[in-house]
Amino acid sequence: MSKFADIRIDPGIVRRAARGDVRAHEIIYRAFSAPVYSICLRFTRVPANAEDLLQETFVEIIRNIAAFRGEAPLGSWIRRIAVSKALMFLRSAWHSRGQSLDDDFEEVTPGRPESHGISGHPEHAIDLDAALANLPSVSRAVVWLHDVEGFTHKEIAGLMGKTESFSKSQLSRAYQRLRPFLEAHAAEKSASTAMEGPALGSC
Repeated sequence: MSKFADIRIDPGIVRRAARGDVRAHEIIYRAFSAPVYSICLRFTRVPANAEDLLQETFVEIIRNIAAFRGEAPLGSWIRRIAVSKALMFLRSAWHSRGQSLDDDFEEVTPGRPESHGISGHPEHAIDLDAALANLPSVSRAVVWLHDVEGFTHKEIAGLMGKTESFSKSQLSRAYQRLRPFLEAHAAEKSASTAMEGPALGSC
């Protein structure tokens, strides 16, 4: 579930921020900088890029907070700005390489899961970040937006400038690619439990 939903800011702080109160700006930044950075890092996978997007996001927040009407939670508004910034970054990266979002699924990371940080040992939990890292950028973004941030396919389509079918297709294909990692982890966990059972029973 999105971390943004758990953050509550007093409406008075928002009103002060809208009037240009620097202390109120700082309170909002401290409250939301971590989840904003998390989204940006999930999309870009490069800390320096995520830091840049974090700053760009809050520049836009401060510039436009006077227009925030409170019709939705402040966190939802901030989250949408962060996602828009991250997707703009992805589009820019793809355009600079002469590709489009539709080409994205062909950019996959080959190799065994272990070679990308996913443990091959039963005693280790699956590294979900490493599993997602095996997805191309747009598919990874769709999975994160849909499954973690709770966006609908219609909302994702709007953010990406695509159709709902595009979002659904990306999610389905991402699941197909992630399934071997998740099934391998489940099998390893079952094997580990079976091996530990007799030893625990003899104590």
